[in-house]
Amino acid sequence: MTHQFPALTPEQKKELQEIAERIVAPGKGILAADESTGSMAKRFNPIGVENTEENRRRYRQLLFTADERIDSCIGGVIFFHETLYQSSDDGTVFSKLIQDRGLVVGIKVDKGVVPLAGTDGETTTQGLDGLSERCAQYKKDGADFAKWRCVLKISENTPSELAIMENANVLARYASICQQNGIVPIVEPEILPDGDHDLKRCQYISEKVLAAVYKALSDHHVYLEGTLLKPNMVTAGHSCPHKYSNEEIAMATVTALRRTVPPAVTGVTFLSGGQSEEEASINLNAINTCPLAKPWALTFSYGRALQASALNAWKGELDNEKAATEEFIKRAEANSLAAQGKYESSGSGNAAGQSLYVANHAY
Repeated sequence: MTHQFPALTPEQKKELQEIAERIVAPGKGILAADESTGSMAKRFNPIGVENTEENRRRYRQLLFTADERIDSCIGGVIFFHETLYQSSDDGTVFSKLIQDRGLVVGIKVDKGVVPLAGTDGETTTQGLDGLSERCAQYKKDGADFAKWRCVLKISENTPSELAIMENANVLARYASICQQNGIVPIVEPEILPDGDHDLKRCQYISEKVLAAVYKALSDHHVYLEGTLLKPNMVTAGHSCPHKYSNEEIAMATVTALRRTVPPAVTGVTFLSGGQSEEEASINLNAINTCPLAKPWALTFSYGRALQASALNAWKGELDNEKAATEEFIKRAEANSLAAQGKYESSGSGNAAGQSLYVANHAY
């Protein structure tokens, strides 16, 4: 017979749930600004900007110092380790800058994906060693939520049972450690959009993966009200010849969530998965207007889909910073509306309509 030993006190549970609710308050989502140093090189190279610490600081600053219009759109910001300890031009530490605006500070805590031996190129995510100590330090330094990304892919042989179970357990272990340290875990089992599979196959795999994740979270006594889920939207593979409508994507996504995600989970913050900025907003809006009961907040945790136009406008130039910040605000406002099912697309003939797909995307 299983016996329950309380994992968290009522006070700990209350704090975790309140943090999660603040992040996904109505119309609010997450700015994922946690790109690693290597990922920033991939963002900077196309616009001709050198990948130095100072340039990364300047770029993050133009996002974090956007005017009060973003305060009603962004509930939380995910930092990379380096960024958490950087400061704005006036010497204010970025984490304090974000907290002072009433936004929640988050931190990426995984150490990247590593090969899972004996599989067809599948992976697991490392970083559990020393995680509790790191979380304790991050909590002291102002972080109240964390992110850990696991990656699965759809092909003839994948995802394997082994990869599904291993990644589910790693996510559950990470979530449990975060909660012990007063940090809300974002659980991110990303199914990559690579491949030519159809919508039905992605929905089936998404359901299997999410069911395994929530079984593991239950086994590890994770307090669901103090968690957020960061899944992929259910979409066909990038090479699938058939193009599905936004409504079909929304219906498949919400159905998969309804079949697997307990109503206790506070919010679902979708990753953009290489969709264009406009596509990510339109699909999020369709998900929120989908005519099925949805017991969770359904919002965004976007990196590229909030930043692509801003990067293109910036190009590393001091004179372009204001224009770049405006582009970021524009996308934040669009996604805030989409999270409420109120977004109306004005067409996507500009940079916002360009695909952000990268094969085998890594952070």
